[in-house]
Amino acid sequence: MDEEHLHDDLHVFKDRNFFRQKLRSFFTVYLLLALSFLLIITLFAVSLSRVFPCGPGSREWEYFDGKCYYFSLTRMSWYKAKAQCEEMHSRLAIINSYAKQNFVMFRTRNERFWIGLTDENSEGEWEWIDGTDYKTTFTFWKEGEPNNSGSNEDCAHIWVSGKWNDVYCTYECYYVCEKPLPN
Repeated sequence: MDEEHLHDDLHVFKDRNFFRQKLRSFFTVYLLLALSFLLIITLFAVSLSRVFPCGPGSREWEYFDGKCYYFSLTRMSWYKAKAQCEEMHSRLAIINSYAKQNFVMFRTRNERFWIGLTDENSEGEWEWIDGTDYKTTFTFWKEGEPNNSGSNEDCAHIWVSGKWNDVYCTYECYYVCEKPLPN
């Protein structure tokens, strides 16, 4: 009888080991499924950031060279355009390289767009609104510009063939905003 009892105990012990092994297998499978799910979610987020580098809610913004750009669809004065950009946590575009000039010039397609350049503080002393040194940076003025024709041309916009022109700040044209990539 002891032998039978021992045999039953051995069988129960084997069943417990079998059960524990199955439990470990199920745990391993579920752990691998959870890790796979996290990996898929991470890859999806990374792919979205490449599709919409300026943020998934910012499809109207365009990415170029580490920054995001907004090209308006409405015309307004330079001051209103500046305020509009600030409301969108950005600023009027600073064009400080030939590459950025080409990007903006291609997008503006011979329309007039405000940029963040003004001499309203001191006539003839042009300044970028972000404080970038105007005297040592790239410029792309139309021949004969800036000319302050009419004595009130204190704001710059992109004009024909992408060249810059000074005009009175209350003139209404489109505008270009720029902002850094979201974190």
